[in-house]
Amino acid sequence: MTGRKAMLILHGKQALNEEVRAAVTDKRNEGWELDVRVTWEGGDAQRLVKEALAAGHTQIIAGGGDGTLRDIAEALADSDAELTIMPLGTANDFARAAGIPLEPKAALDLLAVPARPVDLGEVDGKIFLNMATGGFGSQVTANTSEDLKKVLGGAAYLFTGLTRFSELSTAYGELNGPDFRWRGDLLALGIGNGRQAGGGHVLCPTALADDGLLDISILPAPQELVGTLRGLLEGGLGIDNMFIRARLPWVELKSAQGLDINLDGEPLSGENLRFSARPAALYVHLPADSALFTTRRHIAHAD
Repeated sequence: MTGRKAMLILHGKQALNEEVRAAVTDKRNEGWELDVRVTWEGGDAQRLVKEALAAGHTQIIAGGGDGTLRDIAEALADSDAELTIMPLGTANDFARAAGIPLEPKAALDLLAVPARPVDLGEVDGKIFLNMATGGFGSQVTANTSEDLKKVLGGAAYLFTGLTRFSELSTAYGELNGPDFRWRGDLLALGIGNGRQAGGGHVLCPTALADDGLLDISILPAPQELVGTLRGLLEGGLGIDNMFIRARLPWVELKSAQGLDINLDGEPLSGENLRFSARPAALYVHLPADSALFTTRRHIAHAD
């Protein structure tokens, strides 16, 4: 890191967040030169990252939810800049799995922890840091209202899922990767660099962010499962053993009728999609004991 200088790119909804203001003030009092930029509309986060890099910033802070984080990570991919995450969304799925504090001041304290390389996922030219989801789970995420999220927080996703079971439908898909092949009807699909999506639903429980691989989790849809899934969820029973899982550097998804995919909040649809891992494509300040790290010896990021 060169100097104690960083730029915070803050989601516009958080502009009046007093905890954020206090955290920024505290960091400045510690000697940091901390610039703040606020997003207003789509595309602002990527534009602000490009402007920050052009101005010589090497430390970028993403202040927002998983969608804001995805936008900033995409703009920072394969650069020498380092990312710090200030989780300010409803779900904060990547941050929670990584062990990042949800309090703004504690999140900014991670600037003092050495940045480490993490992977990114890529599909059809688009980047994701956390997870690509498909099937019923992505429909629930897309259809959960902002008002409901304000009232229920992350539980809004589960509430929406339980109230929309009359719309439950399956999709036929074929997935092919190195030494892996699966085809059939599926209810949900997770292709993870992180572990959870949709407000805390753990789809890829053993995913690692620095292993150069994507975790694949498929929830098949035999008729008896469709009939009992709601009861399992309402009864609080786990369905983890029903998933088919793999860990691959890439996987191709084919779906004749097309499948709606959610990339950390970014919608995508297609009949033929190739998902691949981009190893060590981003440097991120995460807790040293983050569950998303492998235990292999770390090679320090050269300044």
